[in-house]
Amino acid sequence: MARVSVLCEGETELRFVTDVLAPYFWPREISLTPVLLGVPGHKGGRVNYTRVRKDILLQLKQDTNVYCSTMFDLYGLESGFPGTIPPTGFVGVQKAVHIENAVFQDIVSMVPQLRPDLRLIPYLQVHEYEGLLFSDTTAFAAALGQANLVAQLAQIRSQFETPEDINDDPNTAPSKRIAGIYRQYNKVIEGTVAAQRIGLDRMLEECHHFRNWIERLAALPRGF
Repeated sequence: MARVSVLCEGETELRFVTDVLAPYFWPREISLTPVLLGVPGHKGGRVNYTRVRKDILLQLKQDTNVYCSTMFDLYGLESGFPGTIPPTGFVGVQKAVHIENAVFQDIVSMVPQLRPDLRLIPYLQVHEYEGLLFSDTTAFAAALGQANLVAQLAQIRSQFETPEDINDDPNTAPSKRIAGIYRQYNKVIEGTVAAQRIGLDRMLEECHHFRNWIERLAALPRGF
C-alpha cells in the first residue's frame, strides 16, 4: 500500500477524507489518513503558513515512507503562505496552483534530504469545501432533506462555469451562499452526508482542480 497523510484544516475535511476519499482509494492500494492541523488543544482552524509548514515538516520527518498532502480551503487562507501575491489576472484555480507550487518549492528547498520532491502533494480546495457540494444540487438538497432548495441551489450553480468558480468573497463564498438559503446548515454533519450522497464520481466530473489532485494521488508510486 502507498500511505498518504492528508493535513486537514477542520473536522469537515477530516470526515471527507475518512468517509469519502479513503474508501475510494483503499481498493487502489492507497491508504489515506487525515491529520487535523495543529497540536493537541489547538487543532483545526487558523490556516497560516507557520502552522502548515510545521505540520508538513513533522509528517515528512516522522515516517519517511509516507506521502504528505493537504486539504485546505483557498478561501480564508491566513498569513505567510508563499505565492499569495499571484501574477496579475490570476483567479480561482490559477491562484491555488500558484500557491501550491510555491509551498512545494519552499518545503523542497528546506528539507531536500526528506525527499519532499517525491513525497509532498500540496492541495488547496477552490474556493472552499462547500464548492464540491454544488456538483449535484439535486443530490445536495436531498441530503439536506430540503427538496424545496433545489431551484435555489441550482440557480447559484448556474452562475458559474464550474463549482470551483463559485467565488471567495466573504459574503458570497459557497458556504455563505448555503447559509443564506438554509441557516441550519451543519458543515461537519450535513456537509459529509451531502458529499456521500453526491458521490465522488460526480465531483470529479464537475471540479477539475479537485480531479487533478485525486488523479495525482491515484498515480503515486507504491514505493520510493
